[in-house]
Amino acid sequence: MNNTFHNGDLSNSSFLVTGGAGFIGSHIAEYLLKNKAGKVRVIDNMSNGFKTNLDILKVYEGFEFIEGDIRDIETCRQACEDIDYISHQAALGSVPRSIKEPFLTNDVNVGGFVNMMKAAVENKVKQFVYASSSAVYGDDISLPKTEDKTGNCLSPYAVSKKADELYAEVFSKVYNMPVLGFRYFNIFGPRQDPDGPYAAVMPLFVKAIINNEPVYINGDGEQTRDFTYVDNAVQVNIKGMLSGNADAKNKVYNVAVGKNYSVNYLYNVIKEYLQSDSEGIHQEPRVGDIRNSLADISRAKKLLNYEPTTQFESGLKKTIEFFKSLYIYKKL
Repeated sequence: MNNTFHNGDLSNSSFLVTGGAGFIGSHIAEYLLKNKAGKVRVIDNMSNGFKTNLDILKVYEGFEFIEGDIRDIETCRQACEDIDYISHQAALGSVPRSIKEPFLTNDVNVGGFVNMMKAAVENKVKQFVYASSSAVYGDDISLPKTEDKTGNCLSPYAVSKKADELYAEVFSKVYNMPVLGFRYFNIFGPRQDPDGPYAAVMPLFVKAIINNEPVYINGDGEQTRDFTYVDNAVQVNIKGMLSGNADAKNKVYNVAVGKNYSVNYLYNVIKEYLQSDSEGIHQEPRVGDIRNSLADISRAKKLLNYEPTTQFESGLKKTIEFFKSLYIYKKL
């Protein structure tokens, strides 16, 4: 991560990253620590987080870790003590998991979110940013997606993220705390979990091809996604937490590149890069999935000075190389 997404000295500022042992959260925490933030506290219950990510972070001065669950309000209060800025990444992702476990998804994504917001207010946090999702666009078929036009939610996961946005809007008005939400569009990159039952498509493809395992493609594979490298998500979180632009606050933002590619195209690029002749196996489409996704990122560009620094192709190469280093020797 060579890009600098902030100006000024961070050594007098304290940050909390929830879900900081996970994929996106660990990248945000690492950026802050590398740039000598005064304190970077991570809270994670390790249900989706990894010790290997914490190992990357704990070598830096200023790192603190709380193993705890955001569903517990006292844990949230402890995590928010003496914190200036919060990047809330802790959540249960995955549309299929939310359909299987709607209660758990709601408890973590909505109940946990409200706990964190309330604890942040009590501790007079300066700015609170959080992860929303492009899933909130639901059945709206218009492209590109603009923040002010959403459809009906198609999954409990989408409902949970929509609820977070509604709570954030109310909290910003009632408690006068600056809040910014980020609708992520298919974030990918190193450290994304390829092994869980709800793994994202990109690490799943790479791992399967490297290990000569069957590759399953949902539906006809022509569904499109605005695949977004993780550095771009890091950038918007840093700029969002530190933004002094009054017009930028209490809004939601698309976080993407502004280009979309089909799942079949993604698969073929990965296959070509890995010099594989593997053929994908098409299966039934996933319930709750949207068909096409493409973001309008003009709001983030205008108000947060967001500019995607890593495009699809270069991000994909970095990601494949990361997973090759993990899995290539398993075949030997």
